Amino acid sequence: KVEMQGMKNDIQGMKVEMQGMKNDIQGIKDEISEIRLELDDVKQDLSNVKQDLSNVKQDLSNVKQDLSDVKQDLSNVKQDLSNVKQDLSDVKQKVIRIDLTIENELRVNIKRVAEGHLDLSRIFHEAMKPNSEVEALSIKVRTLQSDMKDLKARFA
Repeated sequence: KVEMQGMKNDIQGMKVEMQGMKNDIQGIKDEISEIRLELDDVKQDLSNVKQDLSNVKQDLSNVKQDLSDVKQDLSNVKQDLSNVKQDLSDVKQKVIRIDLTIENELRVNIKRVAEGHLDLSRIFHEAMKPNSEVEALSIKVRTLQSDMKDLKARFA
């Protein structure tokens, strides 16, 4: 009986220990369940991070495309500016040629025309002198004719 009682006590101790183990196992199960919930939250957060990272990658791709477009536009502006500089250089050369033409040819030719005009004016005035003398003589002749008529009328 004593042995039985010892065994019963041992079994009772084992039951208590088993109950403690069951409680410990239940605690572990609860902790595992909490860890699973936290792991699900971490998975959800990781999924959100992946989505955000995908959005950032897309935005970065868009920025790269925009930057490429800006570089192309800048290249076009540089080309246009180069063309404008070339055109401006051409215009400067033309202005210089026009200035030289005005200075070397037109001024000289204007002086020649002016000198020729002075000569023509002088020749015209010289040509008009005899005409003036002819008119003066014509007036004198008319006056003399009138005087002759008066004298004829008096003697007649």
